[in-house]
Amino acid sequence: MASSSCFCYHSSYSAVAAVAITLLLFVFGDAADDAPKLDPSCAKDVQLVKMKHWVDGNVVNSGYGGMSAMFGAQFPKEVSQSPKSPVVFADPRDCCVPPITKLLVGSVTLCQRGTCDFTTKAAIAQAAGAVAVLVINESDDLFSMECSNSSRVDISIPVAMISKTAGDDLDNELTSGKKVELSIYAPTRPLLDYSVAVLWLMAVGTVICASTWADITAADCDERYNELSPKGSFKSETMKDEEDIVNIDTKGAIIFVISASTFLVLLFFFMSSWFIWVLIVLFCIGGVEGMHNCIVSLVLRVFPKLGRNIVKVPMFGKSSIFSIVVFIVCVAFAVLWIVNRRESYSWFGQDVLGICLMITILQLARLPNIKVATVLLCCAFVYDIFWVFISPVIFHKSVMITVARGDKAGGEAIPMLLRFPRPHDPWKGYDMIGFGDILFPGLLVCFARRFDKENNKRSVNGYFLWLVIGYGVGLFLTYLGLYLMKGHGQPALLYLVPCTLGTAVILGSIRGEMRSLWDYKPNLPPSKVPPEV
Repeated sequence: MASSSCFCYHSSYSAVAAVAITLLLFVFGDAADDAPKLDPSCAKDVQLVKMKHWVDGNVVNSGYGGMSAMFGAQFPKEVSQSPKSPVVFADPRDCCVPPITKLLVGSVTLCQRGTCDFTTKAAIAQAAGAVAVLVINESDDLFSMECSNSSRVDISIPVAMISKTAGDDLDNELTSGKKVELSIYAPTRPLLDYSVAVLWLMAVGTVICASTWADITAADCDERYNELSPKGSFKSETMKDEEDIVNIDTKGAIIFVISASTFLVLLFFFMSSWFIWVLIVLFCIGGVEGMHNCIVSLVLRVFPKLGRNIVKVPMFGKSSIFSIVVFIVCVAFAVLWIVNRRESYSWFGQDVLGICLMITILQLARLPNIKVATVLLCCAFVYDIFWVFISPVIFHKSVMITVARGDKAGGEAIPMLLRFPRPHDPWKGYDMIGFGDILFPGLLVCFARRFDKENNKRSVNGYFLWLVIGYGVGLFLTYLGLYLMKGHGQPALLYLVPCTLGTAVILGSIRGEMRSLWDYKPNLPPSKVPPEV
C-alpha cells in the first residue's frame, strides 16, 4: 500500500508541476506588451504541398511533398490551377547573393538551406523573376519557415521547404541534363476521415471482445479436447489452469513501465533494420499464437466435434487434426503478411494478427484490483506523456514518435500498432493507434467485467459498461486532440487513463464500493493470490 500511495503522489506532483511551469511560461511569454508585433505577412497559415513532376516531358510518380513558409503567397489548391514551370538551381546555390544571369525568370528556383535567412533567399529569387522557391533542407525533416525579424516582408511568390532526398533527386536530374518541370499545389485535407471512425471501432471492439471472451467461447457441452498450444491442451475459460494466468502486482507494474522506457531508449539510439526484423518476427510469433487461439476457441464453441480426431505431434504432444490445420493456416497468413508488409493492403494482415494477439494477452494478464490498476495506469500515463511531449527537451526529438515512424530503420516501422488507410486524404497515409493504448485500459475494462460477474452486477449497476463508454470517449478525445494539434502525435493515455480509471474511481466512491474495489481478491487458490506490496 505504501509504495502505491507514494507513487501516485509523485505522479500527481509531477503533473501539477508541469502544468504550473507551462502556465508560468504562457503568462510571462504574453506579458511583454512592448514587444514588437509580428507582421501579418509573416503569419500565414502553413500548407502541406504536393508536386506533379515531369522529366523530359514524361510524368514521374516521385511523390515529392513539402511544407510552405509562413510568408509569401499561398499555393493553389488544385494542380490544374498551378502552372507547369521549369526547375532551375540558383547560382549561387544558397540564394544569398543576386544571380548574375536571368535563368530564374518564370522558373521554380531551388535554393540550398544555409548562409542567410529564408526571407532573403525568397526576396532574391523573386527579384530574379522566379515564380516559386523551394528550399532544400539539410535533412529529410520538414518545418515551417518563419521570418527572421519583425520588419515587413514583401514576398509575393509562394515558398516551400522540401526534404534533402527530394532535393538530391532533383539535383541529379538537372545535373544529367534533363528537363525538369513541376506543378506545386496544396490540396485541402478533409476535415474528418471515416478511417478515424473505423479505427475507433476496432480499438473499442477489441477491448469489448477481450472482456467478454469467456462468455463468447463458453462451450455448451462438458467434453473437452486437446489442442495445439504451449501447454498441449485447449481449455475453455472456466477450465483454464490458473498457472496460465499472470496476475500483475504493484511492483510488477512499476518494473514493467521502467523496462518499457529502457527498451524505448535503446530503440531510439540503436534501432536498425535488423532490430526491427527481430520485432517483426516476435510480433508474428505472438500473432500466430493469438490467431490460432481465437480461431480454435470460436470454431470449437460452435462445432465441438471438430476436435475429436487426435494425433500425437512431436514437441507438442497430443493435438487435434483441426488444431494443426488452423496452426498451419495461421503461420501461412503471417508469412504472407511479412512478404507483403510494404504493400498498400498490408494493414489488414497486421490488424488481424494484432487484434488476435491483444485478445489473447488480455486473457492471460490480469489486474487483481483497482490498487494495482492505479499504479499501472498512472505509470503508463506519465510514461506516455514524457516520451511524447517532454523527451524532445532532452533528446531533441520525440522519442516515441521517432521510434514509431522507424526514422532510423530505413522507414521500416514497428508493427506494434493498429492502422487503417486514409483513402480521402491527398497524402494518403494511415491513422494509427498503438497496442499499449488498447492493452493498458483494456486490462482495467477486463477487470471490471470480471468484478461485475463475480458480484452479480448488471449493465448500469456495474462498472464494465461505464468503463467501455469511458474508453470510447477517451479515444474520441485523443483524435480530437490530434486534429486540434494539426496531426502532431498525441499520447493517447493522457486521455484514456482519466476516462477509464477516473470513471472507475468516481463510480466506486459514489457507490461506497471503493474499498472493495481497491483491495479486491479475485477467485484464485490461496497460492495464486498476488502478494501485498
